Amino acid sequence: MAKSKTPAKRARRAEANRLRNKAYKSRLKTAIKKYEAALNEGNFENAKINLLQVTSLIDKSVNKGILHKNTAARRKSALTKKYNLLAK
Repeated sequence: MAKSKTPAKRARRAEANRLRNKAYKSRLKTAIKKYEAALNEGNFENAKINLLQVTSLIDKSVNKGILHKNTAARRKSALTKKYNLLAK
């Protein structure tokens, strides 16, 4: 543990940020799984709604600094491509 106040406070903040980021990433992964489940069932209307929600969550995670913008673009592209391929 840190000896002075400033590094100790920094360690506490880092832990709080880690837990917040972990919760947000978990929420994002759950939304992606919901989207893929709807897609695999063939429920394309529900999948389209879930795709919009996942896209929104990915964009928000970029603004919060949880995901890099290129990673977000790659994930959105892959999810959209999967929808377009199966919805034909």
